[in-house]
Amino acid sequence: MPHKIRGMTQNSQSVPGALRRFTLMISGDDALDDNFSEDRPLNGLPHERFLLGEAVPIGPVLLLGQSSQTVDPQLVIACLQPVHFHATRDHLVLLGQNQVDLTDSESNQLLKAALPLIEEDFKNPILFHDQHYWFIPAGPFASLASYSIDQAHGRNIDWWMPRDTHEDGIAKRWRKLQNEIQMLWHIGSVNEEREQRGLPSINSVWISGIGKLSDVHVPQLVKQAHRIYGQHSLLAGIAKLLHIPYSQDLRSEGFAGSFAWLSSPESIWPHIQDTLNNKQIDELLLIDFPNGKTRERIFTAKDLHQKSWAFWKKATPLSWKDITAS
Repeated sequence: MPHKIRGMTQNSQSVPGALRRFTLMISGDDALDDNFSEDRPLNGLPHERFLLGEAVPIGPVLLLGQSSQTVDPQLVIACLQPVHFHATRDHLVLLGQNQVDLTDSESNQLLKAALPLIEEDFKNPILFHDQHYWFIPAGPFASLASYSIDQAHGRNIDWWMPRDTHEDGIAKRWRKLQNEIQMLWHIGSVNEEREQRGLPSINSVWISGIGKLSDVHVPQLVKQAHRIYGQHSLLAGIAKLLHIPYSQDLRSEGFAGSFAWLSSPESIWPHIQDTLNNKQIDELLLIDFPNGKTRERIFTAKDLHQKSWAFWKKATPLSWKDITAS
C-alpha cells in the first residue's frame, strides 16, 4: 500500500489551492466506547459534527435545505419526527424512518392531531413540515440536549432520550408532552389502519437537531467548494447558507473543485479512477471517520494501484473496499 494512502492525514491544506481536487466525504459511525461526555453521548454523528461544528444545529440547516423560508440565524429551531419505539424484553428501541414506511397523508394526520398540544407547549407555531420532519421554534425546550434519529436508531432509547443541560426540568417537561402525544396517537385512526396493513405503529414523537444557524461552523474546505453534491438535506441547507451551487446528482464534468457526500459512494469509485487517470482532476481528498475521528487522505493517479514486490507483474487496481479498509 503506498505510504500516502496509508498514512497521510489532516494534510489537505498543505497542497496548493490551484490543484484540481475532488473531495468526497463518507458517513461515519459513533465510536461507542468513547461516545460520551461526562454523563451523556456526544451530540451528532462524526460527519454531522464535521459539517456543522460541535453544536450540531441540524434543525435550522434542514429547514433551510427543505423549504424556501428565510431562517432567522438567531432563532433556535427543533425538529420533531413521528417514530416507532419497538419493545424488546427489557427496553425500547428506536426504528429508523426507512423502517416504518410513513406516508405523507399519515404524517399530516398525525401532525393535525398533535398540533394543539405541540403549539401550546412550545408556545410557537409550526414553521414548516414535510413527510418526515416538523420544524418549530424550540421555545422553552431550547436548552435540551437531543440526538438525531440517525444517531439513535436501533439502540436502547434510554441512553438517547433528551437531557437537561443548564436548566433543570426541561427534559421532564418534554417527556410529559411526548407521553400525551403517544396516548393521542394510540387511539387514532392512523395506527389502526397501519396495524391492518401489518406496519409498525407510529407510537411516539422524537425531538432533535435543536440549534440556530449562527452556531453553524462549516469547515473551510467545504466553504471553498465550487459545487456541493449529495442526497442529504443537510447539504442542501449548507449550500444555501454558503451560496454554493448544489445538486443531488454528481455530474462527471463537475468533479474538479467539488465536495460530495453520497449515499452510495462506492458506485462512483470507477468514475473517480477515470477522472484521475484522464487528468480531469489532480487528486481526490477522501474524508472518513474511523473510530469516530476525522481522517483526511489524498490520492493521486499513481496511488490507484496496489504495488507489488514482483516488478514484472502488472499492478492491481485498488478497489473501493481496499481504499476504505486501509
